Parts: sequence; C-alpha cells; structure tokens
Amino acid sequence: MVKQERAARTRETLMQAAAEFFDRDGYGLTTLSRVSKAAGISVGALTFHFPAKDDLADAIQVRGGTITQEALDRVDTEPGRPLRTLVGITLELARLMEKEAIVRAAARLTRERRSVSADWQAAWLPTVDRLLASAAEQDLREGIDPKAVRALVVHLITGAEAQIRCNANGARDRGESAEAQLTNIWRVVLRGVADDARAGERGQGEGKLVS
Repeated sequence: MVKQERAARTRETLMQAAAEFFDRDGYGLTTLSRVSKAAGISVGALTFHFPAKDDLADAIQVRGGTITQEALDRVDTEPGRPLRTLVGITLELARLMEKEAIVRAAARLTRERRSVSADWQAAWLPTVDRLLASAAEQDLREGIDPKAVRALVVHLITGAEAQIRCNANGARDRGESAEAQLTNIWRVVLRGVADDARAGERGQGEGKLVS
C-alpha cells in the first residue's frame, strides 16, 4: 500500500510538472529531461511511469478531460433555461483553465496532437450540443441558427484560453479575468447587438444591419 501511494504521488508530481511545460511551451519543446528536472525526479523513475513523451501527453489529456467533465457535472441547471446553463458552462470552463494547468495543457495538446483520441473539446462539446438542442425548443430566439451559437462558444473558449495563457506568461496589461470578459460578452450576445426597430427609424433606405 505504501509503495502504491508513493507511486501515485510520483506520477501526480510528474504530470503536474509536465502540464506546466506542455501548457507554456507546447508538445514540441517539452522534453522528458526538462520535466524530470522540474519535478525533482530521475529520468529513470519518469520513464517507469511514462515510457515516452506521448504516454505522458496522453495521460494529461485524459486527466484534463476528466477534470473538465467532473466540473461541468457540478454546474447548476435551470429548468427551461438551457441558454443560461450554456453560459454557466462557458464560465466554468474559463475558471477551470485559469485554475488548472492540466486543463490548459489538455486544450493545447488537443490542437497539437490531432491524431490522438483524447480530445479536450470532446469533454464539453457534447454538453454544449445537448443544451443547444434544448434551447432551440425553449429559449433560443427564432431565426438563430444553433450551429452559429456552437461556433461562437468554441471561439469564446479558444479566446479565453489564449488570454489566460498570455496572462500566465506575464503580459503587461493583464486586464480582467477571462471569466469576467466572457460574462460581459454574453451580456452583449444575449441581448442582441443590432436593434432593427431603431435602425428602421433612421430611414428605410438603410435597411437592417444584418439580413
């Protein structure tokens, strides 16, 4: 039992150290020797747990997906308000990425290792799709394409990830948190940007901002 606990701690230490490198430097620039040195664990012990860099990256992607799914399961749902739940999902993803290097690493590794099945987006996109299917029947404005909202969500999460990583790497103007920025963006999106009624008052020749 003691040996198993020690092995589990060693594995966790290695994964946390590797996540920092994968998050900051990407898959290509991360090496087992750098991870070993940062973790304070010999290369021999590292390769006992993770024989190759691919094995280490696989483990981090799986862990990042698991952490994400568990967090989304805790997001409060409101009956009849799937869009509001969707907003809560994106804010939870932003909080996760700000807090967990393993989640940020899993997100980056998903882009850099596209042939690998442990896709971080697969941990949350099915939830987004399910909520949008419900929203189309309950609280999504008529004429709005759920696919467009899905694309928006993906862009928002990708942008939040980029902002978080930039802040973590010491950007001069850190500004507001990714969660706060997403909250403000959603306020605009949910209200709608263009007021067609007001645009019509300015003259029929101008027409609608978006047809």
